[in-house]
Amino acid sequence: MRNFTKPVIDVEQQIAVLKQRGLSIQNEAKAKLFLQSVSFFRLSAYMRPYQINHDPTHRFRSGATFKQITQTYEFDRKLRLLVMAAIERVEVSVRAVVSNYLGPKYNNPHWYLDRKLFKQHYAYYRLLQTIDRKQSDSLKSYQRESQRIDKARDKSAQDKKALKVRRAKESYARHYPLTYSEPDLMPGWAMLEELTLGDLSHLYAGLAKDADKKAIARAFGLSMPLLESWLKTLTTIRNICAHHSRLWNRELGIKPELPKHSSIAWPDYQQSTRDNTRVAVIVSLLQYFMLQISPHDDWKNDLIALLNTYAEIDQARMGFPEDWQYDPFWSTTI
Repeated sequence: MRNFTKPVIDVEQQIAVLKQRGLSIQNEAKAKLFLQSVSFFRLSAYMRPYQINHDPTHRFRSGATFKQITQTYEFDRKLRLLVMAAIERVEVSVRAVVSNYLGPKYNNPHWYLDRKLFKQHYAYYRLLQTIDRKQSDSLKSYQRESQRIDKARDKSAQDKKALKVRRAKESYARHYPLTYSEPDLMPGWAMLEELTLGDLSHLYAGLAKDADKKAIARAFGLSMPLLESWLKTLTTIRNICAHHSRLWNRELGIKPELPKHSSIAWPDYQQSTRDNTRVAVIVSLLQYFMLQISPHDDWKNDLIALLNTYAEIDQARMGFPEDWQYDPFWSTTI
C-alpha cells in the first residue's frame, strides 16, 4: 500500500501528457473538445489497446492516434445502445410470458402473494417490500401534485378535479391504491412491470416449481437452466450498458451457460471454442432471443452494419473469429 500522489491536471495538461506518451493528435482543438465532454479517466480504458503492454509509463504504440481512440469509444457507445435495445425486447417479452403463464395457471391475478409458489431461500418479502414501496412513493407523489393543483388560482374547481383524475391514472402504482383496498398490492401483471431486470431474473430463479420454470423457458425454446443463466447474464450486461461502461473488449465476470443440444440454434464457432467470456457470446444469445420474439427485426443487420462500419476495430478482442457473420446461425430465420 502507498499514498496516492497523482496530481489533478486540466484538459490542456491532459493533451500534453498524451503527446508525451507518444500519441499522435492531429487536431488539438477537437481533442480538447472531446476531453471536455468525455473525461480523461473514462477515455483511458479505450487507450489501453493502443498502448505498449506492461509499460509502466503508459507509452503508446508507434502510429497510435487520438482519432483511433475516439473511434473506439464511439463504436463502444453505439454497441451498448444496440445491445440495450435488444435487452429491452427480451425483458419485455419475459415479463409477458411470466404473466401470461402464472396468472392463468393459478387462476389468480395476485398469484405472487402466494408464498408457496417460491423457494424458501427466495427473498420473497423483499419482493413485497419493493412493490409496496413503489405504490407508497407513487401515492405520495400524487398527493403532492394534488396539493399543487389545489393551490392553483387559475383553475376552476371542476378543472382541478379533472386534472387530479388524470394525474391519478398516470401510473398504475398510484391508480391501484387510490382505487382498490384489497389486496393491498397490485395484481401480478402490473407488479412485473415495476421490477428491474435483476428483480425479474431473481423471481424466475426463485420459483418453487420446476414445472413452472420449464414452461416459461419453453416459450423461448430454451431449457430451464439456460433461461436462468441468460437472464442473470443479461442483468449484468444491462448494468454495464446503463452505467456507460466499456463493453466491446471486456472479459465478462459472469459466464453464461452455452447450449448443449443441437436443437437450439447457436454459432458453430462457439460450439467448438466454448468461449463464453466475451461480448461475442452476448450478441449470440441476444440474436437467439430476437429470433424467438421478433424474428423480422433488423437487429442482426444493424449489428453487422455497425461492425462493418468500424472495420478497424479488432473483433478478435470481442471473441469473434474471422468471417463470423457467415456462420449459418447469423443467416437463420424463422
